[in-house]
Amino acid sequence: MVAQQSEGGTVVVGVAEAERQDEVVHFAAEEAALRGSRLRILHAVEWPMPPGTRREGEPASFVERAERVVEPLQALVAREFPGVGVSPDLVSGSPAPALLDRSSEAALIVVGHRGAGGFARLPLGSVSWQVATHAECPVVVVRPRDAGQPKENRVVVGVDLPDMRPDVMHFAIEAARTRRAVLEVVYAAFHPPVLKTGPAGPAVQDSSAAAGNVREILEQALQPYRNENPDIGIRSRIEGGRPAAVLTHAAGRAELLVVGSHGRTGLKRLMLGSVSAQALHTATCPVAVLPTKDA
Repeated sequence: MVAQQSEGGTVVVGVAEAERQDEVVHFAAEEAALRGSRLRILHAVEWPMPPGTRREGEPASFVERAERVVEPLQALVAREFPGVGVSPDLVSGSPAPALLDRSSEAALIVVGHRGAGGFARLPLGSVSWQVATHAECPVVVVRPRDAGQPKENRVVVGVDLPDMRPDVMHFAIEAARTRRAVLEVVYAAFHPPVLKTGPAGPAVQDSSAAAGNVREILEQALQPYRNENPDIGIRSRIEGGRPAAVLTHAAGRAELLVVGSHGRTGLKRLMLGSVSAQALHTATCPVAVLPTKDA
């Protein structure tokens, strides 16, 4: 049974005039199907075009140009996800501001890993970066997988201790539930605790004891989520190393990596936290970034 679709639960996917956009739209349509949501395919065209840049035979309006990009993607959704309501969202202007505007009402924004035009050398497209940084709703950045790369039925979520964000955990749990996947909760133990300096110099706590303490804290934090969601397999994973490297390695073949942004109150999320930023740049699976709620 397909859940009732509502505009408040809309998934918005931003597409560019570039290759492999069908993979981005396929992910967004699958997400809309799992959520019982509508899907909007947004394509923005800078219009009017600079004088002399429009070639003979090209569309004479931004609507025609945008429709040329969106219509084949709509057809893909109608063919492969017939239960998902899909509509075009054609914009005259820049894509990032349009997507950010939609984020105030959307349930989810989906964008590709790399934008079109001028930024090909960057690991992450400028539009994707702006949207993941400033959106008011969760954003998933989709990097097309290498041909033949297998997927594992796992959702990975990165957590911080002791400040495990409930909204990040709930998003990850629902992502695992709709996919019937295992949820793997990953914590990177990077800084060993250092005790006060004594006569013989600084005393570093035994690493095995420290790992045991972290394991105990993490398991205690996870127990309420396990109690509330007995249908989800929630397992924990603690590794030593830099958090971003630990997360991207753990998420390698996962279906989704979930992270929280860590912009601070007052800065209005002017920048992502370093861990979420590095994960967006380097993860090989789709990455969901949840915004920090302003106090």
